[in-house]
Amino acid sequence: MNSVNDVWQKVLNILSGQLTQTAMDTWFSDCTPAELDDCRLVLCTTTEFKQDILQKRFADRIKAALYDLFSQEFEVMVVTEDELSEMPHKGSDNPLPEMAGYTFDHFIVGNSNRFAHAAASAVAENPGKTYNPLFIYGNSGLGKTHLLLAIGNAIHERWPDKTIVYIKGDEFTNQLVRAIKSGTTEDFRNKYRSVDLFLVDDIQFIAGKQQTQNEFFHTFNSIYEAGNQIVITSDRPPLEMATLDDRLRTRFEWGLMADIQPPDLETRMAITRNKAAQLGLILSDEAVTYIAENITSNIRRLEGVIKKLTAYKEILNEVITIDSVKRAIRDVIIEGIYTPTPEIIIRETARYFQLTEEDLRGQSRSKNTAMARQISMYLMRSLIDLTLNEIGGQYEGRNHATVLSSIRKVEDLLKTDSKMQSIIRDITSNINSN
Repeated sequence: MNSVNDVWQKVLNILSGQLTQTAMDTWFSDCTPAELDDCRLVLCTTTEFKQDILQKRFADRIKAALYDLFSQEFEVMVVTEDELSEMPHKGSDNPLPEMAGYTFDHFIVGNSNRFAHAAASAVAENPGKTYNPLFIYGNSGLGKTHLLLAIGNAIHERWPDKTIVYIKGDEFTNQLVRAIKSGTTEDFRNKYRSVDLFLVDDIQFIAGKQQTQNEFFHTFNSIYEAGNQIVITSDRPPLEMATLDDRLRTRFEWGLMADIQPPDLETRMAITRNKAAQLGLILSDEAVTYIAENITSNIRRLEGVIKKLTAYKEILNEVITIDSVKRAIRDVIIEGIYTPTPEIIIRETARYFQLTEEDLRGQSRSKNTAMARQISMYLMRSLIDLTLNEIGGQYEGRNHATVLSSIRKVEDLLKTDSKMQSIIRDITSNINSN
């Protein structure tokens, strides 16, 4: 692979043809490449405000540019200079790909997560012997990934020689597909089946992918039978994954399942104070209470308010008042109202069915492609309410009658088919993660 600076310059050349010079100067002038491997590019910028903008507004464009260059998918991670100094880089003996802040010390415990925290702590103290596998589930933004990585960091600190692997469910699929295409499946299996600690985030994304599930089944068995620890997170319990293989569902339920619920007011206030302190922000009791009373179900959104306030202070040199807090909450809620584009819907539907966007847009009549195409049309209608003609315009040779027929087929299946219900839920979750 080319040097990270060479690759980044090529990415910038592509972006400069898509964005105004003002946008390039504002957001990319002090953005530098930090690391590049076979599946991830890490970028560094100067402030958390710019980090947030780059990740939310430009990460997809950067991923697309990388795909144009290498014909494979990359993750894009944007960090600040402080975060970069804490990250495990190539050559580091820490195998986790995340920042060092994900520890048990930084996890705020409350009634909503006390059981999951206790279970995670027990696993970190005695891996492979207690609660194996540990399956943590709950809605997005409640701290599942934090606990997952806290286990990894604690075990690595205590037993630095242990082999630890962290991966997301969809990336497990992506790596498997690349291994099959390149004829390196044996290397893929060796990488995962001999680890001491296997951390899998968002396992729900492998449900319905038969080849991935088969590979994961054998990986799970190899690790478990060797007496090594497996920790898994999901947005729902195994029983609610309609397209999950029964043999995987059984194995996920072998150990301990622990759920995380939205935090209560007291816990939200503690999280607000803790996050503000980490960012060097001092908030009044009135401000803390107001934030905790108005951001109730998602810790990430709560953290977004703190970051917005930090930006007000750093960039606008603004004194933080209760009016600042109200404005920050309003901004974060508005930013959180997400409307996907047809392109994102087609991309995520194609990715779920392991097809290309061209397959969905084109004339292929294979059963798998036809079903994926019908689902993408249904999602365009339900998520962004395009007209039938507007939907048809996204595909080759599809008129409003064809689109209407496709949507009705999916709607009919949703009334009785639990597998279709699960597929729609999974793809919608992927779309909303963009």
